[in-house]
Amino acid sequence: VFQEMRTRECRFINGTEKVRFMRRYIYNRKQYMMFDSDVRMFVGDNPCGETQARCCNGIPEILEDNRAAVDT
Repeated sequence: VFQEMRTRECRFINGTEKVRFMRRYIYNRKQYMMFDSDVRMFVGDNPCGETQARCCNGIPEILEDNRAAVDT
């Protein structure tokens, strides 16, 4: 059985003064890639995730949508 999961979470620092948005991509209970609003781009956690992160970072529409998610 193979399982793929995507999670989104917002962490609020100092009430609602600062918001940190994170989108995690998990395959078989291991995170392979994540978007962090503090870094403002995708980051890979293993070689496969690094390849996918490079691909996602090359598409401006995906980055823009994730960066805008912090405001919403």
